[in-house]
Amino acid sequence: MAFRSLTTRVIIILVGLLSVGIGTFTYLNFKREKRQLIAAARENTLLLLNTIERSIYRSMSIGDTQDVQRMLEMVGKSHSKLLGVRIFHPQGVVLKSSLPSEMGGTVPDGDYQLFANNLREGIFASGSHGEVFGMIKPIYNEEQCHICHGRKRRVIGVLNVNYSLADTNRRINEATRLFLFSTGAIILFSAAAVSLVMVRFVRQPLNRIVESMARVEQGDLKVRMVNGGRDEIGRLITSFDSMVDKLDKAKQELEQYHFQQMERADRLASVGEMAAGIAHEIKNPLAGISAAMTIIRQDFQEEDPRREIIGEVIEQVNRLDKTVNDLLFFGKPTHPEPAPTDLNDVLRKTLLFALQHKGGKNIEKRLELQEPLPLVFVDPKQVQQVVLNLILNAIQAMQETGGTLTVASRIAEREGGLWVRVEVADTGPGIPEPIISKIFTPFFTTKAQGTGLGLAICQKLITQHGGTLHVSSVLNQGTVFSIDLPMTELEADGAV
Repeated sequence: MAFRSLTTRVIIILVGLLSVGIGTFTYLNFKREKRQLIAAARENTLLLLNTIERSIYRSMSIGDTQDVQRMLEMVGKSHSKLLGVRIFHPQGVVLKSSLPSEMGGTVPDGDYQLFANNLREGIFASGSHGEVFGMIKPIYNEEQCHICHGRKRRVIGVLNVNYSLADTNRRINEATRLFLFSTGAIILFSAAAVSLVMVRFVRQPLNRIVESMARVEQGDLKVRMVNGGRDEIGRLITSFDSMVDKLDKAKQELEQYHFQQMERADRLASVGEMAAGIAHEIKNPLAGISAAMTIIRQDFQEEDPRREIIGEVIEQVNRLDKTVNDLLFFGKPTHPEPAPTDLNDVLRKTLLFALQHKGGKNIEKRLELQEPLPLVFVDPKQVQQVVLNLILNAIQAMQETGGTLTVASRIAEREGGLWVRVEVADTGPGIPEPIISKIFTPFFTTKAQGTGLGLAICQKLITQHGGTLHVSSVLNQGTVFSIDLPMTELEADGAV
């Protein structure tokens, strides 16, 4: 579980990288130190070997072999690190040695292998002495040596010096322990420093952010964090506080708006109930007035001016009756009686009926229907009521200027499904932007004699059928109302 933590993973990776880097550096430094110690031993041995060689040549040139033996013994005693100085025959017999007991014996195998393999130096184990650095140098048969050794042999002897590496190994071991200790200390210190930095500056701030986000998730939008830095975590905390502050303001505005909407809905419900009650009370007297005025109108001659006045009264009574009917329908709409319906038939009949409107004489009518059109499961009377209302609104919008009325139907794909779309378009003056968002609001109207319920009722009827009603408008170009109704499952399967 701990390794799932981001900071834990970062700490482990950083400590691992530090360990590899420091370990590699320490190893290379150790190897360099060891090479330097071996090089110092080689340099000392070579210097001693050259000194002994010059002395031997002087003594051998005068034929004093005893002096050579004394010199080797003296050199062997004067240098504590020297394990032996000898001259051996190319066949491996010790001729002279700082250890007299070796004379006449066989040279140690490690030294002789150097000569046999044509090497000048090497490191090998030598019993109780541990590692030994051995160095050899052939003694060549030069002109002054011919008196004693003749001319046949090229090498008359091999000068051999054995240098103990015990002290060198001790120093190497001390250096190794020092390097290991320092490496471990550096790694531990680095791990502690990295862990402290990650916990202090990464894990703790992130934990605070997580805790604060959990409180926000539970609905507490009063949470604020104190930003103490300008790094990435500090900027994240600043962004978090800004986000929560905006969420808090948005929540307050939403609550206020919701409260206003609830108040408005409550007022509308009360107004609706009151309007429905008043409408019921007004409807019957209006019917009586209309009937009475119709009878009275029949008593006057055609040329009587009072007949025209009574006709105007009857028209106003009919308008009031329509307003009452709209109020009753909006307050308590009738339930639809859906049936499989061909919308093209509905659109043809509705447009034919709308052509009788007196304001549509100078308007061009177009009917653009997709054939065949899939059936929809709707109440044809209610859909006809919606389409008629939209057509009459379009005719009224173009009544003075003229234009083109287009009624179209087609199949549309939306939200991953197929819909039957009906469009009623006009080329009138269009709807201004501030008004277009309010046209479906009950009782909102820009007409002098309108009730503001027509489009609200249309939207409610389409919503009852599981469809949607949208509007788009461009000033001085026209308006398009789009009705989307779901296809029946059988027709949808066939379309696919």
